[in-house]
Amino acid sequence: MTELAPYAVTEANSRGRRIAEPAPLARGEFQRDRDRIVHCTAFRRLEYKTQVFVNHEGDLFRTRLTHSIEVAQITRSIARALHLNEDLAEAVALSHDLGHTPFGHAGQEALNACMKDFGGFEHNLQSLRIVDLLEESYAEFDGLNLLHETREGILKHCSPKHAARLGEVGRRFLEGRQPSLEAQLANLADEIAYNNHDVDDGLRSGLISLDQLDDVPVFARNRQLVATKYPGLSGRRLIHETIRRMINLMAVDLIEQTRANVAAAGVASLDDVHAAPRLVAYSVGLQPELRVLKTFLRDNLYHHYQVLRMTDKARRIIQDLFAAFMNDPRLLPPQYQQMARSDKPRAIADYIAGMTDRYAMKEHRRLYAVGEIY
Repeated sequence: MTELAPYAVTEANSRGRRIAEPAPLARGEFQRDRDRIVHCTAFRRLEYKTQVFVNHEGDLFRTRLTHSIEVAQITRSIARALHLNEDLAEAVALSHDLGHTPFGHAGQEALNACMKDFGGFEHNLQSLRIVDLLEESYAEFDGLNLLHETREGILKHCSPKHAARLGEVGRRFLEGRQPSLEAQLANLADEIAYNNHDVDDGLRSGLISLDQLDDVPVFARNRQLVATKYPGLSGRRLIHETIRRMINLMAVDLIEQTRANVAAAGVASLDDVHAAPRLVAYSVGLQPELRVLKTFLRDNLYHHYQVLRMTDKARRIIQDLFAAFMNDPRLLPPQYQQMARSDKPRAIADYIAGMTDRYAMKEHRRLYAVGEIY
């Protein structure tokens, strides 16, 4: 690891764990957090959770797991360039989607609608709930007992109402303070990953075309650079060469602008980071091009009729499951029946949010299809 900047998170300035543990022998404390995340059940489930395309639609499309790994790679590379804590940044990146429902954003929207009278559902809060409470790996505590800074990074946004109930990890939302640079970085690395890889998956699926992307300046410009350097290049090689240049462009821009922001704000310590405005950012010149890219993906991929057909099915599956369990919680597995005695809606939300796409579809068939017995 490179020498850390004075404003990076370290073991010395960390606020520690909620439950004290002996120090690890052969690794750092933030390595321990990363390792616990990689080995937890919720992380493995991400393999069969939707990014844009439902898992059974093709073997080569991204899932929440492959997306999280790609986010972690981008995060770690940029953290190294900025002399930040790579292990913390990677831990936040790997855990940022742990609380996502099956079927991507459509599943989250459906579950949030079901929970509107019971506190709502938000995947960042659910990710924190998983690492603080729901994982059952250790004899001495619930959850993973992660360091404060890792938990803080997982919680990207939070309403004041929810923040007030979260104790120290929610306090920054009430006081208007920023999280660590490592957490800020993981948030934007997530954006770099999904903007570029959704283009790749969209092209692979045939739902968007290279001709359409000629209207997206950041793609068209990099495609032209590839065409100039490699005349006649086509197919997957052309797409990959273009997208890797886009990722590099965004990462380098983020590094340079963040360095400038840190210098301009006179940041010299972690306390300065918390008190400053958000420092990890793209340049003013790149931001409009990224907005055009995001708008293109929304209008042409996320709202493509074939994607919307699947997301409509996903909403109905989530709504049906929630209704069935609310009507009769005895249909829940024993562990969740016990949880439902104290908070039935939240126990049901925990169960549904933890499902993979294919498990949710299978559970729906068990409950609603004629001929399915168990």
